[in-house]
Amino acid sequence: MIKDNQKYFNRLHVVVDAIVIAGSYLLAWWLMFESSLADKNIGRLGMGTYFSALYFLVPGYLVLYYWFRLYTPKRAQRAEDEILNVFKANLVGYILVLAALFLANSLVDYMRHFSRSMLTLFAVINTVSTLLVRAFIRRLLHFFRKKGYNLKHILLVGYSRAAEAYIDRIMSNPQWGYLIRGILDDSVPRGAVYKGVKVLGAIDNLLYILPENKLDEIAVTLSLSDYDRLEEIVNLCEKSGVHTKFIPDYNSLIPGKPYTEDLSGLPVINIRYVPLSNTLNALAKRTVDIVGALCGLILLSPLLLIVAVLVKTTSKGPIIFSQERVGMHNRVFKMYKFRTMRVQDDAEEKKGWTTRNDPRVTKVGRFLRRTSIDELPQLFNILIGNMSLVGPRPERPQYVEKFKEEIPRYMIKHQIRPGLTGWAQINGYRGDTSIRKRIEYDIFYIENWSMGFDIKIMFLTIFKGFINDNAY
Repeated sequence: MIKDNQKYFNRLHVVVDAIVIAGSYLLAWWLMFESSLADKNIGRLGMGTYFSALYFLVPGYLVLYYWFRLYTPKRAQRAEDEILNVFKANLVGYILVLAALFLANSLVDYMRHFSRSMLTLFAVINTVSTLLVRAFIRRLLHFFRKKGYNLKHILLVGYSRAAEAYIDRIMSNPQWGYLIRGILDDSVPRGAVYKGVKVLGAIDNLLYILPENKLDEIAVTLSLSDYDRLEEIVNLCEKSGVHTKFIPDYNSLIPGKPYTEDLSGLPVINIRYVPLSNTLNALAKRTVDIVGALCGLILLSPLLLIVAVLVKTTSKGPIIFSQERVGMHNRVFKMYKFRTMRVQDDAEEKKGWTTRNDPRVTKVGRFLRRTSIDELPQLFNILIGNMSLVGPRPERPQYVEKFKEEIPRYMIKHQIRPGLTGWAQINGYRGDTSIRKRIEYDIFYIENWSMGFDIKIMFLTIFKGFINDNAY
């Protein structure tokens, strides 16, 4: 059984890491002092002094690997998370070793000769070696699991949308090594099948199945209507000693990316995680917005002046066109653009979106729209605080009223500032394109915001966002 073998695998993994750490250190020492590339003029301590450091270095790094969750099961752990944790652990280890040497200098005079360059070389070699070894182990495990070895046997309790979603993910990721033995449910008849997984009988069959001790996990996937039995089932599974997990069937109620917080011992499920609700995140993003808008206005001022002259001299009307849009917290604001259409009365202006070859668009306006240059005055909106450099594009009030009734989760986009560019726009969803797909991309951005994500979107905007076939 997996639960019997996991502890031995973890112990073997620790031994492999210890060998990699020690080997990386010895290789760094050899390259620095003994290889043909070594600088023979470098003053150094004796070999014994350097090698004695391994007594502290190896266990210290292993503790760091444990703290950074590098010994958790790899089945469903993302490779990106493991890579990031390896970098974090080695960076912290490098800093702690340098700090320890700094303190040792004040106590033992000869420690000032301990080569910092060798430690830097060790940090690099150890990071790369650890990543390569772990990638090899991950691929080896995936290979064996696809062949049917090292499998984890699971029983689902309850047939629901959550059960189907769980089975879908297991089936599409055979490298995880999960084998679903079946489903127990009181409502669905015995013998019913979903993607090869059968309903084996009623939930009460747990009383006979659990004592056989042939399962590694129980996944409770009850439908909402059966939650009155949840406590009874969890207690029964816990008594058997089988690891139990709960997969809630709340997608119809909570369609987003929920997270749990602890309120004095009471778990509270938040329906959606919005990173920008954090004050520090919001402050960092606002700082970047102000600096970015100021730099943009300064660098683009010659272009803005040329465009202003072209707009004014080629058609009658104002240079800047302002239009009401709905922003953060559903507040209406005036969004600025270079005027690209002939002047219209309010009724004509509100009649609909711009379409391809729209006769209202001027010749200069067509070029400005095609290249998105008409959007540049929104840098002033960003300075004012109505908008951000990156975020969901704001929409006009009449369309907001329409879409919020027709499209689920549409109003979520108003939880953050609208943007000059956005994740939906660089993926081609702008102009007369699917509003539903646009909202999907906007919600993904809202739930997965990071400063790095913003930088990525701004970078991609240069190549994919300004000129677009749907901009007209």
